Amino acid sequence: MHMPKPSDTIIKKIAQLKKKINEHNYRYHILDEPLISDAIYDKLFRELEDLEKQYPELIRNDSPTQRVGSTPLSSFQQVQHAVPMLSLENAFSEKEVFAFNKRIQERLHTEKEIEYACEPKLDGVAVSLIYHKGLLVRAATRGDGTIGEDITLNVRTILSIPLQLRGSDYPTDLEVRGEVYIPKKAFQQLNERLKKAGEKTFVNPRNAAAGSLRQLNPKITAQRSLAFFTHSVGQIKDGKLAATHTAILNQFKQWGLPRCPQTQTAKNILACLAYYHKIAQQRTTLPYDIDGVVYKVNSIALQQQLGFVSRAPRWALAHKFPAQEEFTQVLAIEFQVGRTGALTPVARLQPVFVGGATISNATLHNMDEVKRKDIRIGDTVIIRRAGDVIPEVVSIIKEKRPSNTHPLKLPKHCPICGSDIIKIETESAARCSGALFCPAQRKEAIKHFASRKAMNIEGLGNKLVEQLVDNHLIKDVSGLYHLTPGQLADLEHLGEKSAQKLCNAIHASKKTSLTRFLYGLGIRDVGITTALNLTQHFQDLKSIMEADEESLQNIPDIGPVVAAHLKRFFSEPHNLDVIKNLLAAGISWPNPPAIKPKHLSFLAGKSFVLTGSLSELSREQATQILQELGAKVSSSVSKKTDYLIVGKDPGSKLERAQELGLTILKENKFLELLKKANLS
Repeated sequence: MHMPKPSDTIIKKIAQLKKKINEHNYRYHILDEPLISDAIYDKLFRELEDLEKQYPELIRNDSPTQRVGSTPLSSFQQVQHAVPMLSLENAFSEKEVFAFNKRIQERLHTEKEIEYACEPKLDGVAVSLIYHKGLLVRAATRGDGTIGEDITLNVRTILSIPLQLRGSDYPTDLEVRGEVYIPKKAFQQLNERLKKAGEKTFVNPRNAAAGSLRQLNPKITAQRSLAFFTHSVGQIKDGKLAATHTAILNQFKQWGLPRCPQTQTAKNILACLAYYHKIAQQRTTLPYDIDGVVYKVNSIALQQQLGFVSRAPRWALAHKFPAQEEFTQVLAIEFQVGRTGALTPVARLQPVFVGGATISNATLHNMDEVKRKDIRIGDTVIIRRAGDVIPEVVSIIKEKRPSNTHPLKLPKHCPICGSDIIKIETESAARCSGALFCPAQRKEAIKHFASRKAMNIEGLGNKLVEQLVDNHLIKDVSGLYHLTPGQLADLEHLGEKSAQKLCNAIHASKKTSLTRFLYGLGIRDVGITTALNLTQHFQDLKSIMEADEESLQNIPDIGPVVAAHLKRFFSEPHNLDVIKNLLAAGISWPNPPAIKPKHLSFLAGKSFVLTGSLSELSREQATQILQELGAKVSSSVSKKTDYLIVGKDPGSKLERAQELGLTILKENKFLELLKKANLS
């Protein structure tokens, strides 16, 4: 059938309708100032739909009609955030808020009052939106902060998120970050629909928002009435934003991006606390769920000066509301073994509804916490969802304690594998000593053993390790060396060629070094540097395994704690059995050369710390060269450090070294120093 060619009048009409509908969307969702009724809006929308059906070649991605229309996905693609999406430091008291403000002032070397931007902390799902030349091109979840999931098709269904930014003064590339949530009213209506349909309802609005965003069919997401508020910026290119956080949010609003109307500026920390109490009073009347408020240093220049720690910006704080609490009874206390061997006591509770969820388990963290609170089986306890999320036993009601209760005792043996339980006085956690053998630690032990700095088994990734263990093909790391291509070929996503290639890689890993082997055993606190120090000092595995704690402490960077970890690891029969099996499988290494006096140089006795990645040498190679020259290599910066070697993307060690006034060398200067030392 021949389709009519659109006239200039039709093209112009479609453009006018799109402009009108986008303008009304902006006034309705962003300004909350609608100019027309829903009926008139629907009429305009249908008129545009009809024209686009008649002239499909004129349909564009930024058309209001294109928010839903894609076919369902089979899975979500992973995406990497150019700038990590960090979490926030939490505060639960005014004392912590004042301490936060004091840290800000001290770091900025000022006693002046700090101006903050204050916002409600929405209980939703963090997302990243990327606009290129004003057009929405990608949306992603926060994920683990570095890797998220591509949810672009679902986000396009959210009416408060513009597909095309308004105006023209926005950056060429703009990453906007914010919170997707479901309004309380929409949440109630959704649960009513699900209940009528005989489907499972959502416990709270946050779960509803998260579940709706992760629908593989965007048409389902479109039915959930999700909404969005922007709260920050990620990466920008070819453009400039305002000088304060509040002004940036106002820019976003002008470009069609919604910001929370309850956002305001506070001239000092006392005004922040006043804002907190005001929002707390309004909490139940707000159309969306919140679990606290957020304070951010308003000046972008000061934010940049303050910087970040590993997981959070120094210039922001989430001030949480008091969590909801309920009474319940401890039915039992069991011990779980984590992937690193740490034992965690867990209270099994009489189920109780707290903070929007039914709670039947609560972590007791460690034995120190159990003793401090004197928690026993049969106790009536106050349970709280700390930060409205994590179930926590706050305290016990001693008046209701049964007469036959007894204090909880730490088990002597691992409840999973039967290995000895070790509790070091200086540590709060008790641990299973069967690191290589314990099923609870099995997957992590194998992943670590196969990693690049350990046995470097190419092709043995995390998912494959999961399959090997789940299919009962191996029980510990020694089982790797008995796998056959036939066994591997039966695994998912692994054909005959890949199976043979992996077997070859496993076989090749038998030729290794004692340093790599030691590191691969996964002994607590024994990193690659400590493993290298052990190798160079003792020269052979037997001497290391038989060394007493006093001898071990004569080695650089090994103190009483690490020495105790080593002694206990090599005292556990299960670990010795695995090591014996590994050696029997053919793992071997050449004896390391002893450090001779002629290798010593003017660097002898000097203390080095490495930070960041080096381009010419690996960190392991640099450490070995320095130690052969008689230098000491430490993992932490202190006043005793002589040199900090700085590579690409250095960590907090650089800042600490600058504070202490230490000598800092970039890689090129470090290589010159090594060359000079070798010639001396």
